[in-house]
Amino acid sequence: QVQLVESGGGLVQAGGSLRLSCAAAGRTFSDYDMGWFRQAPGKEREFVAAISWGGARTYYADSVKGRFTISRDNAKNTVYLQMNSLKPEDTAVYYCAAKRKAYDLVRSYDSWGQGTQVTVSS
Repeated sequence: QVQLVESGGGLVQAGGSLRLSCAAAGRTFSDYDMGWFRQAPGKEREFVAAISWGGARTYYADSVKGRFTISRDNAKNTVYLQMNSLKPEDTAVYYCAAKRKAYDLVRSYDSWGQGTQVTVSS
């Protein structure tokens, strides 16, 4: 498995921006598709965004499409989530996840970070 450490969370006002980072270690980073998920209090964890192993393909949840951008730097073993136009409903713990490369970008993640809190005030 891959070891993942998220950073970049915090408190921001509605309409603001944050960039999350996730540093990976332990395996060849470019062998893995990467994803971001989130879990709000009292809710199940949900998919946010994913990027394929080489960065050619991305996929977003409808709720963040046009506001969030996922990217990766394989030389730095890091994946990013740029979050713009944040809304109070984006408040959640955000988790980075990894899986061996495959066509499906949404399911089958088996390595997870510890999460980073994002709070958006109204």
